[in-house]
Amino acid sequence: MATALTSSYWREEKGDTKVGSTPDGSVVDVYALEHKGIDAAIMTYGARLTSLRVPDRYGNMEDVILRYSILDSYFADRSCYLGAIVGRYANRIASGQFCVGDHTYQTVTNDYGNALHGGQVGFDKQLWSARPFRSGVELTLISPDGDQGFPGNLTVRVRYTISANALRIDYYCWTDKTTVVNLTNHTYFNLSGHSNSDVLDDELTISADRFTPVNSDLIPTGVVCPVEGTPFDFRSKAVIGHRIESDHEQLEIAGGYDHNFVLNGTAGELRTVARLHNPTSGRTLRVSTTEPGLQFYAGHLLDCQRYGKALEGHGRHAGLCLETQHFPDSPNHPSFPSTELRPGQVGHSTTIFEFSVDE
Repeated sequence: MATALTSSYWREEKGDTKVGSTPDGSVVDVYALEHKGIDAAIMTYGARLTSLRVPDRYGNMEDVILRYSILDSYFADRSCYLGAIVGRYANRIASGQFCVGDHTYQTVTNDYGNALHGGQVGFDKQLWSARPFRSGVELTLISPDGDQGFPGNLTVRVRYTISANALRIDYYCWTDKTTVVNLTNHTYFNLSGHSNSDVLDDELTISADRFTPVNSDLIPTGVVCPVEGTPFDFRSKAVIGHRIESDHEQLEIAGGYDHNFVLNGTAGELRTVARLHNPTSGRTLRVSTTEPGLQFYAGHLLDCQRYGKALEGHGRHAGLCLETQHFPDSPNHPSFPSTELRPGQVGHSTTIFEFSVDE
């Protein structure tokens, strides 16, 4: 069930969801989701997942995501997107430009001349409203017409739901003007339960025969390439660190794994698309989604930079992201699955993170 978070690392009154305020004085709330064998915490600033605890093979409950211990660190960190819902457009749009019909839109650029994760003030840096329900919490954000250059008054609703061994995220959105939307959750997983260790010994499987190569700006070239015979072939489980430094142009361009995989199966249907296993703890994460793509980012840009009053940060490869999504720069590639949302439509996608352990 969803309850007010009582946390030892944020100082709030018992039973009160308030954990602090934004720089302009708006109240930030955190809600706890609890079920036997799993618990989570969701913050209204950025609709963020700020804690996710699951047991290891010995029953020890530990946090398996990267987080900060105080609110100020989240405000100070403008680049890592820890646990946040990112949008309007997750990932990159080349030059921040796209066309809808005969109109060309220019969005705010924040990544070497390109738009990344919605622009300078994306959904991760905004305060969402929250409504708890029996098994989860629902967060809502209204993005006005012209927000970061995107057209249409867009309403976004995200529902986090917890069950016996899984966290489910449902995304809903609707608009009054045709626009483009691509939403995802930017959680960094570390299944060891210890953020001072890296993820390079983890075993990863991705159900994808193809991926989308990128240029030097990490923008898809528009070509879709097979993974067979490359370090991007995760169709059978592979240890992440074994091939991350392979002599491959795409790994050199990105500095490691930071690529979109074209998921097998039918987009719009919920299917299992990835499996992550940590041999030390015995924890396994299975990812299911209705989305057509998965961005696998191995956390190589985490550089121990310290944020906020507590000077908190995470090291290289301390966590990895499995971001279910539509493809990067889809509005500029007609052959990619469309990210257009029109008035009268309700955009909806589902992603489930399911945990288990080796005996």
